[in-house]
Amino acid sequence: MSSFDLPHHHPDMSETELMLHGYGQTTAEFFYRLPDFKFVLAPPFIWQFYDVSPEYPRLFEFIEFWRREIEGPLHSVRFAHLRLNRPGEWCNVAGEFYVN
Repeated sequence: MSSFDLPHHHPDMSETELMLHGYGQTTAEFFYRLPDFKFVLAPPFIWQFYDVSPEYPRLFEFIEFWRREIEGPLHSVRFAHLRLNRPGEWCNVAGEFYVN
């Protein structure tokens, strides 16, 4: 388990289970400066993951991980979040049948 995985994030859960527990697709774009050239922005680093809105615990833990472990200081972070399933958009199917 990495240092930015949260205890409530279970790696054995499927994507569907995560979405049913309120997680949504989050895309973060990190702009950072080169360690040796503080006035030069490096190409952005893009990271996609499942997170919970509006707290974004995984995003903020990753930002703290970056500040602790990565030499290139962060300039800014842009992110977008889309909750893929909402209550009432999902229903359990008990069976299926085929029509010729």
